[in-house]
Amino acid sequence: MARAAVPGRLTWRKAVLKAIRQETPTARTLVFDVPDWPGHLPGQHVDVRLTAEDGYQAQRSYSIASADGLEITVQRLDGGEVSPYLSEIYDISWPVEVRGPIGGWFVWRNTDPAPVQLIAGGSGVVPLMSMIRARAFAKSKTPFKLLYSVRTPEDTIYADELRQRARDDAGLDVQYIYTRVRGKRIGLADVNTHTWPNDFSPSVYVCGPTGFVETTADLLIALGHDPQRIRTERYG
Repeated sequence: MARAAVPGRLTWRKAVLKAIRQETPTARTLVFDVPDWPGHLPGQHVDVRLTAEDGYQAQRSYSIASADGLEITVQRLDGGEVSPYLSEIYDISWPVEVRGPIGGWFVWRNTDPAPVQLIAGGSGVVPLMSMIRARAFAKSKTPFKLLYSVRTPEDTIYADELRQRARDDAGLDVQYIYTRVRGKRIGLADVNTHTWPNDFSPSVYVCGPTGFVETTADLLIALGHDPQRIRTERYG
């Protein structure tokens, strides 16, 4: 998931691509070797900077997908300047520069005992997957629910891994809404049916396109959730 880059007094580090996983026809995960990577919290993001032979530079921010080490998942945006290169051309052993991790609000800490509700729209699942992986990495028993709104089953990022984790990770529930298949977007009945009720006081994380995030947050509030417990991350 990409955002506008966030400036800050952070150090640029050299990174080298060491593995690629194709997630969907238009999205792939890039696994980097960053020798001095300081570690991160699930939900943080990283700036990626590309430099052309003529010196021209472009940078974008991407959510971190991994629990350990540095992985990002890039969804190709038609007409984009950076995502077509990273999702189709960028190859093993090629260098880039990275800066981060960045962000301290949209993060999950495994010391938080509250149930967790994750709600993703499209590639907004990326930072939420980092939380799911971090939960397993820490052997946490905190109950998690993911409600994932995506156009079709073929567009589902991390489809195989989510299927496996929903089966094997005790306390993780995964539900899908395929908007193109059913012909409508997420609604009040979906959120009411597939999320923790407000009396459980869950920590809620919503990530996706701006319209999706705003609609979903409004639905959660309408169902009685405390706005202070709803953390949102928007893009687009």
